[in-house]
Amino acid sequence: MKLLSPSGLHIVLYQPEIPQNTGNIGRLCVGTGSTLHLIKPMRFLLDEKSLRRAGLDYWQELDLQVHDDLSEIYELFPPQRIYLCTTKTDRAYSALDYQPNDVFVFGPESRGLPESLLKAHPGQCVTIPMTGSIRSLNLANSVGIILYEAIRQISQA
Repeated sequence: MKLLSPSGLHIVLYQPEIPQNTGNIGRLCVGTGSTLHLIKPMRFLLDEKSLRRAGLDYWQELDLQVHDDLSEIYELFPPQRIYLCTTKTDRAYSALDYQPNDVFVFGPESRGLPESLLKAHPGQCVTIPMTGSIRSLNLANSVGIILYEAIRQISQA
C-alpha cells in the first residue's frame, strides 16, 4: 500500500546522540511525509557522512527543522497533541487516537527524556510495551513503530 498523501506528523528528537539513528529516522520521515525536528545540542554534525549514509540519498528531501530548545515545540503545537515517548509510563502508544499534525517527542539514546518533562506532562506520556528483559528498543525502531501506528489510525479515519 502506498501512502497517498503526507502524514503531516512530526517527529522530535531531543538532543540526539547517534547519527545513524537520526539518519534512519530522517528516511522514515521522508517516506511518510513527516517532519523531523532536532533539538540542540546534538552529539554530531548534520553533515556527517554516517548521518547521510543512514539516510542514503533521501536527506535532501527531508523536511528538517532544527530548534535550540524543546520549548519551541510547545510554542508551535498544542500541548495536548504532543506525545512524550518514554519507557517511564504504562500508557501504551496504541491506546490513543492520533490526528494529523500530532507530535512525537523521543529522548536521547542514552538517557531518554528528562524526568522533569515527563512529570510536567504525565497525560502526554506513551510507551511501547515490552518484556522486562530489555530497558528499551532502538530509537529508530521505536519511532517507526509509533509513527506507523499513527499513520494507520489516520488513514482509517
